[in-house]
Amino acid sequence: MPDMNDALIISTYGMRAQGERTRVISENIANASTGALNPEAEPYSRKVITFKNEVDRQYGHKVVNVEDITDDRRSEFPLKYMPDHPGANAEGYVQMPNVNMLIELNDMREAQRSYEANLGMVEQSRTMMFRTIDLLR
Repeated sequence: MPDMNDALIISTYGMRAQGERTRVISENIANASTGALNPEAEPYSRKVITFKNEVDRQYGHKVVNVEDITDDRRSEFPLKYMPDHPGANAEGYVQMPNVNMLIELNDMREAQRSYEANLGMVEQSRTMMFRTIDLLR
């Protein structure tokens, strides 16, 4: 039967994973307008994060961890007409990052809500622990 300490451990792993997800999304947003530096180069490529469930051997719990952070190679780099840019091709188009701000902002909101849910579990567990200690006094 799980105890309050188990909830703290599991929620802490969840907060750590969502914090890393937020960092990756922030990097994508920061580089959303970073075009290719020359016509042959590729622009910034959107990063995607994947998670995996694994067992923490020390505590014996199933927890979430970051499995990998990779480039998004499924979506194409859009072209933007900027003939004065050093990365422009012969027609005046520059390859731009494959970052869709709407997707990134929705992902950020979801990561924030997941982080807050885990934080709420940590706060509830701490409150229950302190109440239990008070009852034992």
